[in-house]
Amino acid sequence: MEKKYLSAAAAALLLSLCSCHGSRPPAHAAPDSLAAANNTPPDSLPLPGATKSVTNFSDVIGWKDGSKPIAPPGFEVTKFADGLQNPRWIYVAPNGDVFVSEAHAIKRFTQEVINKWSGKANSENNSITANRITMFRDTNNDGLPDERHTFLKKLNQPMGMLILNNIFYVANTDGIVQYPYQTGMTTMEADGKKIVTLPAGGYNNHWTRNIIPNEDGSKLLVSVGSGTNDAEQGMEVEKNRANILIMNPDGSNLKIYANGLRNPVGMDWAPGTHTLWTVVNERDQLGDDLVPDYFTSVQEGGFYGWPYAYFGQHEDPSFKGKEPELVKKSITPDVALMAHSASLGLLFYKGTVFPEKYRNGAFISQHGSWNRTYLSGYKIIYIPFQNGKPAGKAEDFLTGFIANEPKSEVHGRPVGMAMMKDGSLLVADDAANTIWRVSVKK
Repeated sequence: MEKKYLSAAAAALLLSLCSCHGSRPPAHAAPDSLAAANNTPPDSLPLPGATKSVTNFSDVIGWKDGSKPIAPPGFEVTKFADGLQNPRWIYVAPNGDVFVSEAHAIKRFTQEVINKWSGKANSENNSITANRITMFRDTNNDGLPDERHTFLKKLNQPMGMLILNNIFYVANTDGIVQYPYQTGMTTMEADGKKIVTLPAGGYNNHWTRNIIPNEDGSKLLVSVGSGTNDAEQGMEVEKNRANILIMNPDGSNLKIYANGLRNPVGMDWAPGTHTLWTVVNERDQLGDDLVPDYFTSVQEGGFYGWPYAYFGQHEDPSFKGKEPELVKKSITPDVALMAHSASLGLLFYKGTVFPEKYRNGAFISQHGSWNRTYLSGYKIIYIPFQNGKPAGKAEDFLTGFIANEPKSEVHGRPVGMAMMKDGSLLVADDAANTIWRVSVKK
């Protein structure tokens, strides 16, 4: 049962992170994480409805006059590519070719809902998706592309990509498609073969599908977000949703790996372990500080609560008393992140070029809030790891995306990440149609 009163430590933590509900604080005051110094989750959370649910869409103004994201001292940020159409995800092939999937929700919200909630439309709300994958190649090893090719088109809201055993996999919103692949090819001419059908459509941006291999490439894992915010249309529409699926590379033996994960998008294996981790974009409309997004290890067969419970065994008010046994089964995530920050991308840094403190740790991209009094997210954070476990509090890594917090203006929104062969980090800024490269200064 959810506690009505906080412990002294939890109260101090939440006060420091969530101190301004009635008025919007300066941009620098927005907190980056609910994780304590040792990344243990808070022992209590605000009550549902402690603050009202608000609509605060950001307005994207782009990057002007040479402005760009801000990295820590010792790093530099350069523009890797621009002129894209909602670049969502990045995949780096074994030979170094960089693939970018360009897609968007066809209709994020209906205009009727937008008008009801906020009286204004956001530039992202009714975008038409590009439905393509663009490939970039760096032929002179200077960290910037010399070639650009349309690799695949006429897809159905693609996101995740993977090359395995001479097959190029695309995770469309409605299924997994495979294509015959040869190293170095610049355009895919062959027709694809759909090997798995996935449920399409759904709430907000839960159209994204990610795909990664297991450690030896014998299985594929696919993330599928929920079809609703909080199962308000009934669980019958949630079949094979709000979970991570696992299957054979040919699409056979599809089954659930873990469930109760409202919108798991980024997935990666922690270096030196056999543990899968994911970041989860949690539910809306329970207040400014509910529910925390989270970063967690994933137990095969594990249940993470959605929609009956959140952040462990906190019972969801919409399901009070309805599924007590499922509430009891709910696994508490490892690391709490700021509510509504839209934590989507995940990458463990497995290179050796970044300083020692970043090696084997986790980068998490936060696409940014819309259901919060002041903007949260709109950055990339970093969580250090030791011995395969979080070993410190989340810290900012790539910031500067918020242009004017009181006006809710942002330059862009970070989402997909990938490591180049030279150890630099690529970041997809889908709202600004740009790919950024973060490298160590020479």
